[in-house]
Amino acid sequence: MSLRLELRGITKHYGQVCANDAVHLKVRPGEIHAVLGENGAGKSTLMKTVFGAVKPDAGEMRFNGERVHIKSPQAARALGISMVFQHFSLFETLTAAENVWLGLDKSLSLAEVTSRIQKVSVEYGLDVDPARYVHSLTVGERQRVEIVRALMTHPQLLILDEPTSVLTPAAVSKLFVTLRQLADKGCAILYISHKLDEIRALCHQCTVLRGGKVVGEVDPRQESNASLSRMMIGAAPPELRRSAPVLGDTALSVHRLSLPSSEPFGVDLQQLDLCLRAGEILGIAGVSGNGQQALMAVLSGEDRRAAAGSVHLFGHDISHASPQQRRQRGLHSVPEERLGRGAVPAMSLAHNTLLTRTDAVGPGGWLQMRGVVGMATELIERFNVKASGPHALAKSLSGGNLQKFIMGREISAAPKVLLVSQPTWGVDVGAAAQIRSALLKLRDEGCAVLVVSEELDELFEISDRLMVMAQGRLSPDIPVAHATIEQIGAWMSGLWGDHVQA
Repeated sequence: MSLRLELRGITKHYGQVCANDAVHLKVRPGEIHAVLGENGAGKSTLMKTVFGAVKPDAGEMRFNGERVHIKSPQAARALGISMVFQHFSLFETLTAAENVWLGLDKSLSLAEVTSRIQKVSVEYGLDVDPARYVHSLTVGERQRVEIVRALMTHPQLLILDEPTSVLTPAAVSKLFVTLRQLADKGCAILYISHKLDEIRALCHQCTVLRGGKVVGEVDPRQESNASLSRMMIGAAPPELRRSAPVLGDTALSVHRLSLPSSEPFGVDLQQLDLCLRAGEILGIAGVSGNGQQALMAVLSGEDRRAAAGSVHLFGHDISHASPQQRRQRGLHSVPEERLGRGAVPAMSLAHNTLLTRTDAVGPGGWLQMRGVVGMATELIERFNVKASGPHALAKSLSGGNLQKFIMGREISAAPKVLLVSQPTWGVDVGAAAQIRSALLKLRDEGCAVLVVSEELDELFEISDRLMVMAQGRLSPDIPVAHATIEQIGAWMSGLWGDHVQA
């Protein structure tokens, strides 16, 4: 059987940085092949090369045994190659159906595309509303649109870059069934993920990259998480060390918060109550699109429509306070959307520190640029961000490295309250352990931390208490020690019934 894809000596430089260094890769029809590596190892660059979005400096590519020069994503799709990017390539002012239509044969009408989306969505268990505008979708919902768009092209080679980063466990299981069905039909799949359990459960082969070079090719089903970690980062990920929380006063409280959605297809917030105390981590689980973004917008000050008296910070009513006023009282936040909300893509890392940090603003509002650059440099070093320096543009970083920078920016501000959405989305196991350790350290220093995550394992690992958000409502809270994955999974459907708050 001929190879579906073969890469020989693929090399790509960005200035002085060698993203891919003579990479070799072979993928057979029907094979699910993982590409594993820490943030900045060159995985995304390699996949973009295969998809025609990046032109290599050297090397050759063969598809179905024929040497090819793929000059654009359109040419890649014509060959039978589809890709789901980690950073989505959707037009926010178009509907989901219109976005899918852009990448398909224009002989199909929009109505036919809409019908096919509905069919694929049902067939593969991916909930997508074709009529919704992308700007009204959560990150998880946008990811489902990307996956459906790729599946509708009936690809011979499907590239998935962190496809499960914002999917629930149930959705991941359904996606795996879909991918196995595709593989059984002969579709080859290149699968990028930092989730080692997923790779070991799903993939037939695994190529490991470190510093742009191939350092190993293994059958992941015969490996352990520890052995894969050692190949990927040179060591096993550090174990989290946590102690019992030392609780302080109430830091952040929400009382009977109800708010109609600001989006036509959004979820209304209904009678929400929560209490977050200093020195604890409160985790909020839930399926994407159930009101988590709306709640975080209210708490961070992005949305100031909440009724007076519904949100308090250390006893002060902040329902109508601006984000800057909340930061002055010690509340910082990390949004789930990195590019666009967490960072400005076309600005340098140094200038991006100024979005939420005013440490380097001198008398009269003058910027102390030496201090700004120094602050960014310190963040890059402290949080091991792979970037060319403080003047690197935010959009030039890999997703995981940008996440580390944004998390570091807010953590290093020594907040009294920290709100975090999807703290380890798209980061490697080493960086995830570093971020989780930093959150626990903040908590031990007396910070009140609220974490919204669709990673149940993560929430169980770092949270002291858990709540679930479903259909715009919040469940009672429960100590992590008393919770189970099965129980929280049931609550994610809104089935908490008459549970008595612990």
